[in-house]
Amino acid sequence: MEQGAFIRNTWYVAGWSKDFVQALAPVRILGEDIVIYRTGDGTPVALEDACPHRKLPLSKGNLLGDRVECGYHGLTFDGSGACVRAPTQEGMIPKNARVQSYRVVDRYDLLWIWMGDQAKADPTEIYTIENFDTPDWGKTPGGAMDIACHYLWIIDNLLDPSHVAWVHLSSFAGAGTDDGKLEVDMLGDGVLVYRWIYDCAPPPYYADLVNFAGNADRLQHYECRLPSIAINKSLYTPAGTGGPDKPLVDNAYINISYNFMTPVDENNSRYYWFQHRNTDPGNQEISEKMFAGAKMAFEEDREVLTYVHAGMANRKTPAINLGLDAGAARFRKLVHRQIEAEGAAK
Repeated sequence: MEQGAFIRNTWYVAGWSKDFVQALAPVRILGEDIVIYRTGDGTPVALEDACPHRKLPLSKGNLLGDRVECGYHGLTFDGSGACVRAPTQEGMIPKNARVQSYRVVDRYDLLWIWMGDQAKADPTEIYTIENFDTPDWGKTPGGAMDIACHYLWIIDNLLDPSHVAWVHLSSFAGAGTDDGKLEVDMLGDGVLVYRWIYDCAPPPYYADLVNFAGNADRLQHYECRLPSIAINKSLYTPAGTGGPDKPLVDNAYINISYNFMTPVDENNSRYYWFQHRNTDPGNQEISEKMFAGAKMAFEEDREVLTYVHAGMANRKTPAINLGLDAGAARFRKLVHRQIEAEGAAK
């Protein structure tokens, strides 16, 4: 699979919905430059960020009501990408004066964008976040982070429960995370890597969050779905009550980290996330504490992954795989098959 190849007929996160207002916001996704703005009624619009005349970014122009005016010669485009005014030659708008438009949808406080065949853009295919509007679940603030690496290195990391034992000593590490047996399941459009760790103290990040005393049985659930969505679930239940075949007890603690990787290009990614827990829905102090802890851990990941990307891009000797890479290898095969299928359909 080529480093610059991406799945296109799918939904990616363009950013947090709150960050797009009635102003021109340039973004880069899958190597394409896009300008996003909202119309007067709040409808999101995404256009190719290049005037067809001399390719000046439209984001360097002006937002006039619901239309974008190029800052070079005033060519003006509506939300569909059609040129509706050419002031230097009134009444003679060039027939080929238009820019690509992209379907965008607000959902789960995120703005999603379809980068492929626009006729195939179906909002029902946006990943479903369970319990998002359930009132007794708490949420952390949403985060965003730029990482100077290919998005699949981030996916590899998010399908690897073992790395926490070395990278996240002050947060997610704990007994059993270094050598516990991993299980791998295929999910159709994704991969699940998981393991149960029994009768151990919760790690530092969770020590004050679980709602019971003593040791815990711990589930590490690392799941990734096409094109680049990772669902990392941590489940803690009193020692002796957890396991794959046991019912969930009432005081079990669940925290789900939703992670959305958007490829900027073959060398850069934009990482969005939030945590979702089954306790303390109105406790802002807990939410802020969890967000700060997660951000610290993700900063640790960013440092490692930046070096991994550079090292793999400039390697002088072959790289090897370990047993813990089984889930990531399977996910990469799913990505490769989807890219091949899209290419064959053209």
